[in-house]
Amino acid sequence: MSILRRYAILLGGLFVLASAPAVMADEAMSDARKAEIGDVVKSYLMAHPEVIQEALNALDQKQKDAEASAQKLALASLAGDLTKAENGVVLGNPTGDVTLVEFFDYNCGYCKKSLADIMGLMKEDPKLRLVLRDFPVLGPDSIEASLVALAVRKQFKADQYMAFHQKLLTSRGRVGKELALQAARDLGADMTQLTKDMETGDGKPLIQATMRAADSLRIGGTPSFVVGDGVMVGAVGHDTLALAIQSVRACGKATC
Repeated sequence: MSILRRYAILLGGLFVLASAPAVMADEAMSDARKAEIGDVVKSYLMAHPEVIQEALNALDQKQKDAEASAQKLALASLAGDLTKAENGVVLGNPTGDVTLVEFFDYNCGYCKKSLADIMGLMKEDPKLRLVLRDFPVLGPDSIEASLVALAVRKQFKADQYMAFHQKLLTSRGRVGKELALQAARDLGADMTQLTKDMETGDGKPLIQATMRAADSLRIGGTPSFVVGDGVMVGAVGHDTLALAIQSVRACGKATC
């Protein structure tokens, strides 16, 4: 029996009222009538408890569909800003035909696991453009590490920045300001200039912009990826990302 049919039975009392306008017009339904309708509903639910689960499943799917629709609308309005070089760090091919955006946190274990996937994709796909968006949601030390990273990007070229990025994501323990500064120093950063850029640069506004974008896209965790019209949350793996990139090339969508 279809869900709609079961709803019709479940709400039989309402259909009875709908067929009797005079009764509907009378707001003061008798206690006896209310009890009668309640007994019908209770009896049906006791005999068919699976209807409750089906109703919950239907509600859950409806909410997911509404969220997916809102997410696509948000993505359409944010697409340009998400992929701009000045709003993040561009690696891979800066003029590539497909852009993969990663929202990450330096203290995210799954981001660390996804690093190999990202490195593999860039090595295999010379046309891939990667945009890193610092999304430090795992505490104050994550924010401090991102502020160092966003200042470092003003000095380092792509290869040097990738080395810095890898160094932080492969380090043990919590990543904060001191570890990030040490990584920058080890890779040859001008520390005086780095300090100035941290104090007067655009790090904080960029993090705030990324936070707003993530909120609009219903992204609450890391890593999260955007490619084409698709948003993928979690360490989805190399193959899933590669397939989405191929789909964008083939039909302009993350799923053809």
